[in-house]
Amino acid sequence: MTLKECYTALEGDYEEVITRLRSEKMVQKFVLKFLNDKSHELLVTSMETKNYEEAFRAAHTIKGVCQNLSFTRLYESSHILTENLRTGYGDETDGLVQRVEKDYQQTIAAIKELQAENPS
Repeated sequence: MTLKECYTALEGDYEEVITRLRSEKMVQKFVLKFLNDKSHELLVTSMETKNYEEAFRAAHTIKGVCQNLSFTRLYESSHILTENLRTGYGDETDGLVQRVEKDYQQTIAAIKELQAENPS
């Protein structure tokens, strides 16, 4: 899988991220680092413990990283969740968390496939 194919699989914007980070090598470096980011884990734990302030911070971090890496689909769902959590737990929160989870798993699967086919 090429980096461009990875971006297609995770529904991101390859052209935009290349423009921002200037080289495929730099983009791939940061894409692979995303696998080690603990924000998703923090989001899940915070939701389980009903710590919505911490869940907001985790969703906000995911949103920011995804915006920088042009992970469009996950950026959009984490942005919506962030705005929902800005005022605490709401009626739509659980559904939004499920959408972020689905988009996160799609993103991670694509990155892991890229990593498996392009070992460092």
